[in-house]
Amino acid sequence: MGLRGSRPAVLAGAVIAALALAACSSSTTSAPAATGTTAAGGTTTADAGPAGTSTASGTLNGSGSTFQLTFQQAAISAFKSVNANMKVNYSGVGSGTGRANLAAGTVNFAGSDSPIPSSETASFNGKKVLYFPVLLGPIALAYNLSGVSNLKLTAPVIANIFQGKIKTWNDPSIKSINPGVSLPGTSITVARRSDSSGTTANFSQFLVEAAPGVWKLGTDSTINWPATSRGGNGNGGVAQIVKSTPGAIGYVDYADAKASGLTFASVKNKAGSYIAPTPASASAAASQATVASDLTFSAIWAAGASSYPITYQSWDLVYQAQSSKNTANMLRAYLGYLLGDGQKLLRSLNYAPLPSSIDQKAKAQLSKIG
Repeated sequence: MGLRGSRPAVLAGAVIAALALAACSSSTTSAPAATGTTAAGGTTTADAGPAGTSTASGTLNGSGSTFQLTFQQAAISAFKSVNANMKVNYSGVGSGTGRANLAAGTVNFAGSDSPIPSSETASFNGKKVLYFPVLLGPIALAYNLSGVSNLKLTAPVIANIFQGKIKTWNDPSIKSINPGVSLPGTSITVARRSDSSGTTANFSQFLVEAAPGVWKLGTDSTINWPATSRGGNGNGGVAQIVKSTPGAIGYVDYADAKASGLTFASVKNKAGSYIAPTPASASAAASQATVASDLTFSAIWAAGASSYPITYQSWDLVYQAQSSKNTANMLRAYLGYLLGDGQKLLRSLNYAPLPSSIDQKAKAQLSKIG
């Protein structure tokens, strides 16, 4: 897992702060709720979905998106005070592997940063999969360039960097959009994901939409990257490469980039503004998204002057039909928590919460799990 595996110490303060926030908050929702006492001495309320889910007990297993991992770790810790009879496990193995695990029946839910691609549909054997959006965040263009802290990039330039066509940092196309910045002749090392990744799918989708005619590598969970690029496992693995390699640039979710102390570029958006990745600029992009009936949507290349153009979202995928009533109850309880008090954890972890309109639609869908 690269850097992800070493992150508990780095993130301890943020997680503690997030749990304290949840402990001091209350949740207003029409769904029945389960309450418990937190370590801080306050109470926390979790949306538990349909009646009876507060009595759920047993173990839920999930895997997938490394983008979700820090949130899942914090939410699982906080959820223990809501339902001490349930244990939730989550492994950050990448969106593609998470979906494969769900299809194989080895997990109860899968974290995925993109909808199930057509190439994987057959593996689910016709079973109905429900999409529960849980969080949003920017994909940061993190770089390691001594003395440069205010880099600006456009989609065509990013496309040519990641295709290996722009090879040094003082390339004229980079200099032209960064007047007054002293750019060295350092060779560029491209850092990218080596695993099947929703972050890759969303980053490449941004290049398809924002750099048409320039980007030639398409969009998918895996890309045929130039041989000179370096692959890292998970967002943490890419962050590790960038941090340890002078001249490197990689696409990394914002929470990981912040936790790793990386520097990241401002990116020109659809409205022509250079916007830095932040939870606020991600929320601005998400507010422009059109949500489909199955709760899939995309905040990539959104309209709006304050929208960060490489904003992505992540879902927890579950089967509509469960093998037992207890498993269905556990899923409703935990997903209800993620959509309720769990949303209050996100900002302190450098994610963006769901717009209330999307969150309410996701809560209403909990009753479909049966």
